[in-house]
Amino acid sequence: MPAGGLNPFVRISLLGQLAFRRYAEILSLGRLQPRAKISSLDDQQEMLDVFVSPETERYLLESKRSISVNRLSKYVLATALFAGTAQAAQLPSSNATTTYHRVQVDGVGIFYREAGPRDAPTIVLLHGFPSSSREFDTLIPSLATKYHLIAPDYPGFGLSDAPSPTAYTYTFDHLAQTMSDFLEKLKVTHYTMYLHDYGAPIGFRIILAHPNQLHALIIQNGNIYKAGLGAKWTKIAEYWADPNAHPEVLNAFLSLEATKERHVAGTSHPDRYDPDTWISEYADLSRPGQREIQGDLLYDYRTNVASYSKWQTWLREHQPPTLVVWGEHDPSFVAPGAEAFRGDLPNAEIHLLDAGHFALDEQTDEIADLILQFMAKHPG
Repeated sequence: MPAGGLNPFVRISLLGQLAFRRYAEILSLGRLQPRAKISSLDDQQEMLDVFVSPETERYLLESKRSISVNRLSKYVLATALFAGTAQAAQLPSSNATTTYHRVQVDGVGIFYREAGPRDAPTIVLLHGFPSSSREFDTLIPSLATKYHLIAPDYPGFGLSDAPSPTAYTYTFDHLAQTMSDFLEKLKVTHYTMYLHDYGAPIGFRIILAHPNQLHALIIQNGNIYKAGLGAKWTKIAEYWADPNAHPEVLNAFLSLEATKERHVAGTSHPDRYDPDTWISEYADLSRPGQREIQGDLLYDYRTNVASYSKWQTWLREHQPPTLVVWGEHDPSFVAPGAEAFRGDLPNAEIHLLDAGHFALDEQTDEIADLILQFMAKHPG
């Protein structure tokens, strides 16, 4: 049947689908901001200009239907926005390729998650404190349809071995070396890195040791700027100066309350957070030997702050494609830490999200969508 012979409401639906595609094209050209609010008259007019073409108006005038152009505009706009919402809700995902492994590296058993086709571009996911690769459980299925994903647990974390500090030196230098050896053992030599929290100092050490292996960076509340250090770091600095004189800092750092607050502090949506997450993390922190392990790493964190300028210099000189997605309500690594990346990476994409430190707990779909868009712009 010719297009002109379609029932106008069927045609409106088709126009809505085409309009959404056109909207997506305009987004890719940078003329509109994704998920822009359309409450103002100017916003509405711009959206209507996109969605209603002269051809649509001619069809309406010729159809002799008792429906106005203004009503058609609203129908098309509503249909297009509904299509966009439905598309976001139906973000392709798959658990079918997710597998779980252990491998011996430097005499330590390293547990890791793997997903996606092995011949696809690789994204290495480096977790934060006090979590493990488990923090990526909700993200992995949304990326595994297009990318090869590797998410290890560091020594002393998650399901990896946790040798005593007398058998394994817990410093960020050593964790980075073990993770670098882990990637070498898996023959992963070209990758994008997703860096969260502790993943940032570990990841940047790996990057500086193997700069030619990095394809792109995804930073999620992984701080490398003094501007990003929240108020709690003033007290932690006292611990760095004299750990034995400030056992209360380590006590607070490893407490159940602090473990919970790392997730829910500052969030607008506390009901989005699964209590099992921090209860499980606290159980891990309560295992024998963990106080010594985490105390050593907290003390060594001072070397990360001392390395900030070196990592910033590397970014300025190499300009890797970079996506920054940051929970803006994070009290530990505050929002200025995200915005500071622009000083060294003028072309970085920076997104402040309505979330806390563990932004994936409540913004999984948003972050997955941003990563997929970013990676599509930087294939390889």
